[in-house]
Amino acid sequence: MGDDRATSFGAAAGDYEAARPDYPFEAVAWMLEQLPHGSRRIADVGAGTGKLTRVLADAPDAEVIAIDPDAAMLAQLRESVPGVPTFLGTAERLPVPDSSLDAVVLGQAWHWVDPVMGSAGIGRAIRSGGTLGLIWNLRDDSAPWVMRLTEIMRTSPASGMFDGDGPTVGEPFSALEERSWRWVRPMTRPQLHRMAGSRSFFITAAEEVRRGIHDEMDVLFDELGLHGDATIDLPYVTRAFRAVRA
Repeated sequence: MGDDRATSFGAAAGDYEAARPDYPFEAVAWMLEQLPHGSRRIADVGAGTGKLTRVLADAPDAEVIAIDPDAAMLAQLRESVPGVPTFLGTAERLPVPDSSLDAVVLGQAWHWVDPVMGSAGIGRAIRSGGTLGLIWNLRDDSAPWVMRLTEIMRTSPASGMFDGDGPTVGEPFSALEERSWRWVRPMTRPQLHRMAGSRSFFITAAEEVRRGIHDEMDVLFDELGLHGDATIDLPYVTRAFRAVRA
């Protein structure tokens, strides 16, 4: 996670928690369905404010820990998902013993990871036969207004990765399997602004750039007639991947 933007999110932890979507339960369950019965030691890496952690913590008999390089994000996670142990760390350098986990999952985070070093670091921590799960909530840009919104907010490392060949993993993991889920999330104008404010590009941009993004978004929302408490359905595609440690 060498990109400075990867550790920028703590400055907007509140916006991240309030405006970013949760993960569909079905997608998270699919990532972990190959775990042997009773194997539930799971680390959420790049856990942020706990969007994925809270779904994992609801699983029966799950023993979940949360790992992130940003202390501010973990502080928000402890409020959002109380009782889950938190640790500073990255996929490349996990603060856990060898072969101590049944699964490692990353939500909205693998695009910040060096895939070779991250795979090796996670492979050290996961027992043989364990699972690596990767998941993203991606806006569905096939809707013209969503494509325009994305252009205003600028592209992200995640969308850039999916414009290419998608995520890759290295040894000791098998090839990735993938499934997708489509759904919509009703969003108000203020929520959409907070979503933009939670993005790494916005957080690290100069003030005049942030102001320009805000103004362009308002022009779009005016055209859409999105005012006050009115909502618009923001379409998402959740893309989930899983691989088994050899």
